[in-house]
Amino acid sequence: MDAKITMRPAVAADLPAVMAIERAPGFERWVGRSSADEHRAMMVDVNYLYLVGEAEGERVAFAILRDLGEPHGNRYIKRVAVARPDQGVGGAFLELVVAWAFEHAGAHRLWLDCFAHNARAQRVYEKLGFSRDGVLREAYLGADGVRRDLILMAVTRPQWAARR
Repeated sequence: MDAKITMRPAVAADLPAVMAIERAPGFERWVGRSSADEHRAMMVDVNYLYLVGEAEGERVAFAILRDLGEPHGNRYIKRVAVARPDQGVGGAFLELVVAWAFEHAGAHRLWLDCFAHNARAQRVYEKLGFSRDGVLREAYLGADGVRRDLILMAVTRPQWAARR
């Protein structure tokens, strides 16, 4: 995708697009899902922030930041997803999310977890300065009943600042 990606805080009207992205066929293998009620509850919770990425007027990505009130500056990327993978949207959008977390959300350490089998996402995170912090073995129970390992990755403010 060659279009410029912009990012903004999400509003309730973005919820159908968010849910459509995380429910695209095959995405359950890569991205967790929340019910509409769960999304609505998180959207109004002051410890969460939904961000939407847009290109050419279309919602092409979203992210959920959590722990905005955590006193030590640890901010968590609960979920990040793009409508059409492998078009360069994910890395460009995540770069905006990371900058937002450090510039506006008081992050000192920004962390996430991802499925161990999602090597593509891990490469994107590494390109943005994230390092692997560990493994949560069998921590995620998928809808298919299979337990999956989660890889912990993080970037700190000094690491992020040095890359800018």
